[in-house]
Amino acid sequence: MNSLESEYLKLETERHTILERARDSARLTLPTLIPDEGDSKHTKFITPYQSVGARGVNNLASSLLLSLLPPNEPFARLLIDDKAKREVEGIEDVKSEVEIALADMERAIMREIESNSFRVGLFEALKHLIVGGNILIHIPSEGGMRVFHLSSYVIQRDPMGNVDRIITKETISINHVSEEVREAIGELTKDSKDTVDLYTCVQTLPNDQVEVHQEINGNVVKGSEGTYKADESPYIALRLNRVDGEDYGRGYVEEYIGALESLEGLTQSIVEGSAASAKVLYLVAPNGTTRASTLANAPNGAIREGNATDVSTLQVQKGADFRVALEAITQIRETLNFAFMLTEGAIRQAERVTAEEVRLVTQSLEKQLGGIYSVLSQEFQLPLVKILMRRMQKANKLPKLPKGFVTPVIVTGVDALGRGQDLNKLDSFVAGISQVLGPEALSQHVNVSEYLSRRASALGIDTKGLVKSEEELQAEMQAAQQQQQQQQQMQMMQTLGPEAIKSATSMNNTQANNNAQQGGA
Repeated sequence: MNSLESEYLKLETERHTILERARDSARLTLPTLIPDEGDSKHTKFITPYQSVGARGVNNLASSLLLSLLPPNEPFARLLIDDKAKREVEGIEDVKSEVEIALADMERAIMREIESNSFRVGLFEALKHLIVGGNILIHIPSEGGMRVFHLSSYVIQRDPMGNVDRIITKETISINHVSEEVREAIGELTKDSKDTVDLYTCVQTLPNDQVEVHQEINGNVVKGSEGTYKADESPYIALRLNRVDGEDYGRGYVEEYIGALESLEGLTQSIVEGSAASAKVLYLVAPNGTTRASTLANAPNGAIREGNATDVSTLQVQKGADFRVALEAITQIRETLNFAFMLTEGAIRQAERVTAEEVRLVTQSLEKQLGGIYSVLSQEFQLPLVKILMRRMQKANKLPKLPKGFVTPVIVTGVDALGRGQDLNKLDSFVAGISQVLGPEALSQHVNVSEYLSRRASALGIDTKGLVKSEEELQAEMQAAQQQQQQQQQMQMMQTLGPEAIKSATSMNNTQANNNAQQGGA
């Protein structure tokens, strides 16, 4: 049986082309994100001439982060399974208690994410996905997530794109290892290095399980073996754009690499040409009466003898060429602004830009992420929820639920875009009725309570305690009627006097008694 080290070296050659493409994308965006082979923390990286790539990657990663892990809002809902729902459907109190308990569990999962700083690791992972297209996330039994860069792992997938095998490579110091790891290292000599390579294998088994073990120098590390369910594996291999039949994905930057390279070359030319144009150099005619030393030594405002025609200023005279380059740069920037959701560059510059135009531009930009949301919701968000639930149940932070009782459902990303479309259609429907038929027809035919409920659902807002119920509205109407009657009585008392009020009250009582007697007869 081959060691993990030999298997890693074999698969490393197949990863070479993917890694080089990722490095090419990093050079035009964030050079320190995926450095070249041999670079270290002491390497002085070359900064690109243009900053659109770096701004675009950071902006796109921030947008994805806010969508995948929104602050102060669960990104997943725990729904009761259909079979369990039918069992508790008729028992109102039990159903209400179960929904409250599930909401508490959702908030507990969010607290686990916040307390372990998952956002920091995810932001790093998203930048690698956008630039390189691939990243490996490890969620241990406790603590935050670890991020393995493309240069530190290899992967094999089956024809359907499912993970078949992952091998990671870590360089660790032998001074800070456990006894099990030291035993796997073997006997140390004077010539031994201070570091050692630790290989971890994640192998998918035929019985829908995942087996994990670690090796050093071909020796298995004791205590590193473990078996997990396939959907609860702590290793999540992500790819931004799936390519059928390939083990690795493609990055978002790779799709716009041509525009970035063109912008980099044109910007470099403009910067270097502008620096040359900014240099001031005077030329003195060799046969003229004016001497160069006279000009060089003359202070500002001094009076010297000479002929102005003997002196000239050296000029590049490339303004027309620079103008063509600047126009090309402007067009390329507009393309990249749309691609990386830089809305301040996507909205046209004019005196009258309506709010509706800004909303439409923003909405069109968000639609670009639909495909990315689809991949990340299935390959990251859903496995993350299942892993955290399993981890928290082992730590007694969540109650253990019967198998098949609860199903986690992602409510951000693509689902949020779908709810946004429903909201736009709903608002357009109501606004159209008001404009075409008038406000009276709107109030007559549209149920306001149902409209508020659907609008809150589209926005993902809990209306409990926020929107008044029918009972509360009726109680307020009765209270308003009573208050109105009291005000009318007060006005009558001031206008007609107490005797008139007493007489009117007596007549009303007499009429009421007569009606009661007639009804009894």
